[in-house]
Amino acid sequence: MKSLVIEGGEPLSGSVPISGAKNAALPSCIASLLTEEPIVLHSVPQLRDVSTILYTLGALGKRVVRHDTSVSIATGGTLIPEANAYSVGQMRASFLVLGPLVARLGRAVVPLPGGCAIGARPVDLHLEGLRALGARVEERVGVVVVSADRLIGGTIRFPFPSVGATEQIIMAACLAQGKTVIHNAATEPEVMDLIDLLSKMGAEISVGNRRIHVTGKRSLGGAEHTLIPDRMEAATLLLAGAITRGSVSVSPVCPEHLDAFLESLRSTGVKLEVGETSITATGIARPIAVSLETSPYPGFPTDLHPPMSAFLSTAAGTSAIVESVFERRFAYTSALSKMGAHIVQDGTSLMIQGVDELIGQQVEAPDIRGGAALVLAGLAARGRTIITGLDHIDRGHANLETKLRSIGARIERREDSA
Repeated sequence: MKSLVIEGGEPLSGSVPISGAKNAALPSCIASLLTEEPIVLHSVPQLRDVSTILYTLGALGKRVVRHDTSVSIATGGTLIPEANAYSVGQMRASFLVLGPLVARLGRAVVPLPGGCAIGARPVDLHLEGLRALGARVEERVGVVVVSADRLIGGTIRFPFPSVGATEQIIMAACLAQGKTVIHNAATEPEVMDLIDLLSKMGAEISVGNRRIHVTGKRSLGGAEHTLIPDRMEAATLLLAGAITRGSVSVSPVCPEHLDAFLESLRSTGVKLEVGETSITATGIARPIAVSLETSPYPGFPTDLHPPMSAFLSTAAGTSAIVESVFERRFAYTSALSKMGAHIVQDGTSLMIQGVDELIGQQVEAPDIRGGAALVLAGLAARGRTIITGLDHIDRGHANLETKLRSIGARIERREDSA
């Protein structure tokens, strides 16, 4: 069994390079389905999820060439309309191939998605959005079949700003006939990065006041694009410095993408130095408890709720976190409690009473961000922490232990945790 073994209690100090954003890489790779011309992406993180999406594209008929952090995706043969069941079952983002395939081929057969079990995360919004563009949707056992002679621009009103559904409809609308307007759209930095790439490919897209306007084109061209830095990785590494009472700098980063997180972190007493493309967080002896609520961008990111919980578990006083995006993002709390954290869950809210110290234990990562929370707890804990379930951590964090070792963490990966 693979595990991370952490000897905690060491203040971390130094600078860490930030990879390109995973949540920008996945839709950007999928956008290559919209064109016959090559798409070249830079700053692509070396993650299992990225490998899964590139495998999916290869199985659909694309030719994928990867060199270090650059990826070229070109026409490799006849594009097929049926997505690989295994890859879609491994990762929810693979479901995004649905809209581009329908837009290009007039038909798509895509299995229902898998991924982290952190809430309902329904695909209904994806399907209703495609119906609004004139697609015929047939739901069978385990798969959806969507078809359209050509998609027609329409108006979509989301009940909440879903990132995945917004990305799905934007890509489909790029090749639809006429204009599409998406109301209450997600405007996360990763969505805007996808729009940047699509615009380079020749798409006509404008954004304002949570409305996205897309004027469809007959075809799109190739493009070269550098992904934005991963704000979730940057925040997690800043928290690694803060929770160990050290000082960690991250770059490159877009500080404005982390405004809500930085505001909450600053409220705990952590000292922040924010530059144009870098951020430094310096921990204090005992951070101050805070209250926060997750919400769509520009609010506090739901993906940073578990890492922030780990940090607040040693703050002075009682912190409160309300999870308003994914109602089941709490699987990590039992492991944190095992390490000595005082956490009480009430529905979608957490009360975290800070403790003097955490104690190393053997725990299992339940999902990507919950795994990050346990790594942070292990870095701060007294004694040895052994974390299993590394497949989850590896899906979202590139070379995590290497980056942590570079700033003084005593962490190593082992094949056998015994």
